[in-house]
Amino acid sequence: MKRIVLFLVTNLAVMLVLGIAASALGVNRYLTANGLNLGMLLGFAAVMGFGGAFISLLMSKTLAKWSAGAKVIEQPQTQAERWLMDTVGRLAQKAGLPMPEVAIYEGEPNAFATGASRNHALVAVSTGLLQSMSESEVEAVLAHEIAHIANGDMVTLTLIQGVVNTFVVFISRVIGYFVDQALRKGDEENSGPGLGYTVAVIACDLLFGILASMVVMYFSRQREFRADAGAAWLLGSPQPMIAALHRLGGVEAGELPQNVATSGIAGRPGWMALFSSHPAIEERIAALRLADSRK
Repeated sequence: MKRIVLFLVTNLAVMLVLGIAASALGVNRYLTANGLNLGMLLGFAAVMGFGGAFISLLMSKTLAKWSAGAKVIEQPQTQAERWLMDTVGRLAQKAGLPMPEVAIYEGEPNAFATGASRNHALVAVSTGLLQSMSESEVEAVLAHEIAHIANGDMVTLTLIQGVVNTFVVFISRVIGYFVDQALRKGDEENSGPGLGYTVAVIACDLLFGILASMVVMYFSRQREFRADAGAAWLLGSPQPMIAALHRLGGVEAGELPQNVATSGIAGRPGWMALFSSHPAIEERIAALRLADSRK
């Protein structure tokens, strides 16, 4: 319930901020008496598309801590916490990264990395993962998350999300305008957009939003293959990552907050593969073995 409320409140706040920004820039006045101002509409679409994506990125670390209930390790209190900090620090150093924040949260086996940049990142692991895996397997999972940070995956996916969001907003309103014009042909009394515009925009937002999510999820799956390969490089062998994936394949992965779901070590398969943020475990293992055989 806490995650749902936080998700709704955050999205409402983001939409409010974007609405104010669009109004201040004047790009929300793309429907004029002379028709549709495409330049203004593109500006509006870019504000809504990229603005939402980047606000989410900037807030990602804070939201992840709140929604997952992650406790950042300031000073290690146990041997497990000390080992976790030392391992993340060693992997980050090898990847050429500054030390990210390290956190533990209560939950089923999973882990994630998030943050607005390579220099301000967070790596979080669940208690379930720490309890169900050996140290070498946990190290492989940590290497995978460090690889996500080193590859700049959070920023890359944000840019992709911003591009597709911009296209969705732009195309939906262009179609909405022409649908409205077709339905009101010959009606000269009202110059403003009618009900046809609103209905068409909502329908197109939903339809193109679904198609856009397929594009974003495709790139998310490619990131997972790259992060697996990065973990193999950091560890000097793909075997620990393969072992960790085998272990994950035999347990029920914990559900992550929506804002970090694409950055987890494992994801629940979507009702269709095209909507899944993670490839199947078998595909990831096969890719690691194939890369190893080519060396």
